[in-house]
Amino acid sequence: MDNSFLHSKKLLLVDDEPELLKMVTAILRGEGFQHLVTATKMKDGVTVAKTEKPDLAILDVMLPDGDGFSLMEQIRAWTDIPVIFLTARDEAVDKLAGLGLGADDYIAKPFLPQEFLLRVYAVLRRCYKEYASVLKLDGCTVDFSRAEVDKGGEILPLTAMEHKLLETLAKNEGRIVTVDTICEALWGDNPFGYENSLNAHVRRVREKIEADPSKPVSLLTVKGLGYKLVARK
Repeated sequence: MDNSFLHSKKLLLVDDEPELLKMVTAILRGEGFQHLVTATKMKDGVTVAKTEKPDLAILDVMLPDGDGFSLMEQIRAWTDIPVIFLTARDEAVDKLAGLGLGADDYIAKPFLPQEFLLRVYAVLRRCYKEYASVLKLDGCTVDFSRAEVDKGGEILPLTAMEHKLLETLAKNEGRIVTVDTICEALWGDNPFGYENSLNAHVRRVREKIEADPSKPVSLLTVKGLGYKLVARK
């Protein structure tokens, strides 16, 4: 199975055991994951999550300055990325606490490398789908290969920025994409100050894909966080 799409995802690893962190990093790199960021404390984990914007967080429950549950709650305050707990504590109460907070999986140490990878792949596949070249929305179809929208037989071309904006959202269809993440995709490593430009691009895209741009049903605003693209089922 070609996992290159999943290997492009950025993973955050937070664990206070240097040897385990080194081992997990080696397992993931050996499998093809190259975008890995790490931290050994809860405080650093929050900082790295905000600056690096990972696609998946793998968190230890027991940290020297807090716990993985609190760290997940802080991360989830601005993003809904999937979270896997990796810990030596296999107590039912911890597992229920983590899953109750919305964790996507819970792996107890010690673990087999292959089992660990299978669980990581399962969460990534469940949360991120490789977008198709043609995406059906409510009332229109977006053809990324042609950079155009078919809206009831009317063909509307997409500009380069509109195409990139829709592509970024389509790669995360059904999930919230933060304003910072979208700006970084559109304008590069220093996206600050582009929010007004993004708003203008979103408005123009809605004019092309929505039946009523003032009442969008496909490109939704998630107040305080970013945007979400909803495909037709």
